[in-house]
Amino acid sequence: MSPDMHASAALWSVSIEAALVVLAFIYLRGWYRLRKIRQIAAPAWRPSAFLCGQLMVYAVIASPLASLDHQWLTAHMIQHLVLMTLAAPLILLGEPVLMFRNSLPAHFDTAEPGRLLQHAPIRRIGRVLANPVFCWFAGTACIIVWHLPVPFNLSMRSSAWHHFEQISFFAAGLFFWWPVVQPWPSIASRERWSIPMYLFLATLPCDALSAFLAFCGRVVYLMYVSSNQLLNDSALRDQELAGALMWTWVTFAYLIPAVFISMQILAPANTPGGRLPRAAWPAPEAHSLNSGAAEDL
Repeated sequence: MSPDMHASAALWSVSIEAALVVLAFIYLRGWYRLRKIRQIAAPAWRPSAFLCGQLMVYAVIASPLASLDHQWLTAHMIQHLVLMTLAAPLILLGEPVLMFRNSLPAHFDTAEPGRLLQHAPIRRIGRVLANPVFCWFAGTACIIVWHLPVPFNLSMRSSAWHHFEQISFFAAGLFFWWPVVQPWPSIASRERWSIPMYLFLATLPCDALSAFLAFCGRVVYLMYVSSNQLLNDSALRDQELAGALMWTWVTFAYLIPAVFISMQILAPANTPGGRLPRAAWPAPEAHSLNSGAAEDL
């Protein structure tokens, strides 16, 4: 990594740290205010999931460990997998939109930004972005495109493109897991039976890419040939390890939620669930907190 990229990485790290702290404060403020009026809608495990997701984002793109991706393809692969399959779903499990909304002033829904969100074109765009077909292609395209040699090498030689790559992996992870987690304000009636198939189909392009990296027999990303390999390992062996890791990781990352959702679908209808029905979620009325019934953080 060049001195310019080191300086850019240091600035990026500080910016990410500041953004994560601010977002954590806003989230916890909204969670605290919601919990004051309806505790069942704001269980303690939600902020734990959200903060764990944030910690993983910091660890792989802003901590000193982040620089390892320029030396080791396996570290680069771990970075992408953590962003897409761990950090993104954990953050969504924290119900960030609901908590952020309840952190806003009470008059937000009547203010100009609030009215803008109610416009039909904006709502149509939201439905498209939350559509499982779009979410599946967003996650799959991000993985395939950034592992092509030209975009990959560009991201490793340019700080701006490298940061954009990291952001796009995290954003693609949020899109991909949205239909699976279905955080507020997702449509509750979305067919859950299709989600296991959604996850299974997502493993196929990942399996093809990881198999190619593991068995092609040549180094695909030439920049790792001249880099200082950890543990005195060769670039080809590093690539094989990265491909095997992706193959195994993605299989379990998608298989476990698919099995869990299948069990939920097959369970009796009266089995208690871990989620509160959408109709019981206090989204709009939670802003009555500002009437003095609850304290701000």
